[in-house]
Amino acid sequence: MKNLITNLSFLVLLVSCTTAVAQTDSAKLNNPIITDNYTGDPAALVYKDKVYLYAGHDVAPNDFNFYKMEEWLVYSSSDMKNWQSHPVPLKVTDFKWASNDAWASQVIERNGKFYWYVTVSHATIPGKSIGIAVSDSPTGPFKDALGKALITNDMTKHTNISWDDIDPTVYIDEDGQAYLFWGNTVCHYAKLKENMLELDGPIQTISLPNFTEAPWIHKHKNWYYLSYAYQFPEKIAYAMSKSINGPWEYKGILNELAGNSNTNHQSIIDFKGQSYFIYHNGATQPNGGSFRRSVCVDKLFYNKDGTMKRVVMTSEGIQ
Repeated sequence: MKNLITNLSFLVLLVSCTTAVAQTDSAKLNNPIITDNYTGDPAALVYKDKVYLYAGHDVAPNDFNFYKMEEWLVYSSSDMKNWQSHPVPLKVTDFKWASNDAWASQVIERNGKFYWYVTVSHATIPGKSIGIAVSDSPTGPFKDALGKALITNDMTKHTNISWDDIDPTVYIDEDGQAYLFWGNTVCHYAKLKENMLELDGPIQTISLPNFTEAPWIHKHKNWYYLSYAYQFPEKIAYAMSKSINGPWEYKGILNELAGNSNTNHQSIIDFKGQSYFIYHNGATQPNGGSFRRSVCVDKLFYNKDGTMKRVVMTSEGIQ
């Protein structure tokens, strides 16, 4: 009887340990959050009780060492853990004046309409450009709102490269004024008219240490934050200001190199009382890497003085 009890106790302990290991292993699978496609350049929108995640779709073959992106994808979640895929809402071919490259983008809502600012290559004006699509729904379908580009490469002369007009991000301030930020090697910004389709003033620039690309604007309490891709391969750094028009004070590195990816592109949101840092890496295997990326999310925290604590990228993600 004593041996039987001992054996039964050992069996219960073994089952318990096995279950604990299984739960631990399962918890490690939360990042990347999108596994049905290779996705990069995430931008999130909080609307009502959901988060909508917009990303470029990486379709580069394994032997193709550059970005191949022809469309954008959208996912939604009510808890930041479980993500629902929606039908493809927008493709490069929806812009008749564009030639290719569904690069970084962002969607913002105003007065019940959803405006999608995207990076594409222009068919007739050499270089990258920024277009706008619009929809009555956060999941689309979206259509070209202008029939032409909002920003073209010949409008910015601070650098001779053809890809300096990329990575648009839009923020609507508390007074209702909307701003567009974008750029590569030079950070540009300009006011937008209330219709969200026209610039409302001159294009200006912001001087930031080692600015590469991927600007993102958000506000927390009384501070504005401008985060961006820093150097190459890219980390994420940030600056703070009491005004969206600056001056901006550089605060340092926020996020280190993204695993197995030369680029790092962030989106920062607050949702149900928690701040989140959304990014991409090259973790999904097989064949994940700089041109076949994967979107991930981890929590973001602030110090008492308003500075952000360095984001630690995890495999566990959101529990």
